[in-house]
Amino acid sequence: MKVPAYKSEKKRGEVTAFLALIFMLLVGFTGSMMESASLQSAKSYRRADMNCAMESVFAEYQRDMLEEFDLFVLDASYESSDYSEEKIFDRLSYYGASGMEQTMKRVQLLTDYNGAALEDQIAKYMKSKYGLSSLNPFGEDEDVWKERADEAEESVKMEDRVNEELTGILSENEQELPTENNPLPNMQRVASTPLAELVMPEGKEVSDASVTSDTLVSGRTLQRGYGDFSDKAKQESLSKILLDEYLLGHFDTAVEEDGADGTLKYEMEYLLAGKNSDRENLNAVLKRLLMLRFAPNYAFLQQDAAKQAEAQSLALTLCSLIALPVASEAVAQALLLAWALGESVMDLRSLMKGGKVPLVKSTETWQLSLAGLMTLGTEDDHGEGMDAEEGLDYKGYLRGLLLLENKTNLILRTEDLIELCMRNEKGLTWFRADHCVYRMEVASTVRLRRGITYTFNTYYTYQ
Repeated sequence: MKVPAYKSEKKRGEVTAFLALIFMLLVGFTGSMMESASLQSAKSYRRADMNCAMESVFAEYQRDMLEEFDLFVLDASYESSDYSEEKIFDRLSYYGASGMEQTMKRVQLLTDYNGAALEDQIAKYMKSKYGLSSLNPFGEDEDVWKERADEAEESVKMEDRVNEELTGILSENEQELPTENNPLPNMQRVASTPLAELVMPEGKEVSDASVTSDTLVSGRTLQRGYGDFSDKAKQESLSKILLDEYLLGHFDTAVEEDGADGTLKYEMEYLLAGKNSDRENLNAVLKRLLMLRFAPNYAFLQQDAAKQAEAQSLALTLCSLIALPVASEAVAQALLLAWALGESVMDLRSLMKGGKVPLVKSTETWQLSLAGLMTLGTEDDHGEGMDAEEGLDYKGYLRGLLLLENKTNLILRTEDLIELCMRNEKGLTWFRADHCVYRMEVASTVRLRRGITYTFNTYYTYQ
């Protein structure tokens, strides 16, 4: 049966309209895909511009910090003493991130969170230097040094008890020990004399350098960062051992002082004591070292029969002169304690001249005679302290003290020394540790076209 012509024309028209509609949809879809691809490409280009600019800005790290302390930081003041995020944005624009509105979303400075950024960088540096598996490559044992510190405290308590007992016996009998051939009065004077004056090598003066606490990082109001970066990077764990070795490798001691005028010369001593002057710091550290040496020296005397007999003989002689033999045992113990103290002073002299002192003494390494207590610290005292073949040097003993020091205190004082060094030794008078950026995240808003805006975040940190 033949189809009428008008129906055939109508059917062709419907097919043509359908195909035209499909074509329009395809064209629209293709156009939208091209537009989307174009927008994504524009977004990618702008993100790439921002990433490149961010890396370029952080490449302007403070070079002296890297050379002196192996630390990467961005000085946000740009040598002006004025912290400003706008200066960072200007540098971002200079390096290709122009045409964007920048907002600092979060930023961490070197001093934030009690120096968490400093601790993180030290951990990364030390682990890269000694290996991730070598968290204790130096064989130091914190518990051992704590035990030595406890022994030192017990020795001091023992000294107090013996002196109290002897004083009580003499007062009860209304007697005083003779001063002739009696080293105890001189050792009382020695005990009250600042140690730096007793143990500093001949010809070497104690530094009088000092600082004002309110100018230090630990003593002034600081510029603060803001925002939490826990979602971006986990802070590296820094063992106490690695921190201590970093400090010993980057800061000087009183034995090897090399500081510039206007800054502290005894840097390790400041880290341990936190006082405002070299003299105070040195005396504080020497006192702690004296106690660490006092306990093993006294323990050695308790085991040396010959030296005990010598002390008992002198004690009996002194007590016989005042007809008070009942006090001889207390006097003998007081002499042994004074002898241990005098030997400890000699140990400090050995350390201060760069020598070594064994942790446990022997007859061969014992330095001071009982008679030598009479002249210790006087004009007739010419003892310099011997250098033992085996033992620890000054840094070795400081390593033990560092293990006993609170890590947070060490980090804060390290920031003080870093700033002092940069200002006084490097001549960067504008430098402030709390102006140093470690990581930041910036929110960027860019206008693409036809009123379309795109906002994205860019994060960067030193690795």
